[in-house]
Amino acid sequence: MHAFHTLILLVFPALVILAALKDATSYTIPNWIPLALIIAFPVAALTIGLSLPVIGLQAGIGLIGLICGMAMFAVGWIGGGDAKLFAAASLWLGFPAALTYVAVTAIAGGALAVLLLALRSVWLKPFVPGGPPWLSRLTTTGENVPYGVAIAVGALVAYYYPACALVAAV
Repeated sequence: MHAFHTLILLVFPALVILAALKDATSYTIPNWIPLALIIAFPVAALTIGLSLPVIGLQAGIGLIGLICGMAMFAVGWIGGGDAKLFAAASLWLGFPAALTYVAVTAIAGGALAVLLLALRSVWLKPFVPGGPPWLSRLTTTGENVPYGVAIAVGALVAYYYPACALVAAV
């Protein structure tokens, strides 16, 4: 049973990393990734024995994440896939890890934006080696920021943070 617990708890980091890679290479996060996170959450929660009140709290944090994600999408700060990933990760993280998640995601997003601005600058762009089309797109001036990468960094840090209810319950 311990192997099953471990396997189910690896679903979250695997899907979040996959979302970051998809966002970095295609500027899209397929809908099935946040959906898979949402579907896997109750299985993981029940498997490791979370109580119904804790599951309810996690669901409430996920709803708050969805509202925040929709608001950030509405003002054009993030894409629709980013908003869905943000909400699905919030569901898994719950409270108090959601505070770490938001803070680290914001810091990672700022660092990612600065890095991309530097790579897109007239001074550094000539030194960026050629490569696959997705790398060229990342270094193209005026392109968006694949914020799913920052969301993944924040989610992974918060997931392994000791106060995270889902991981601490194991």
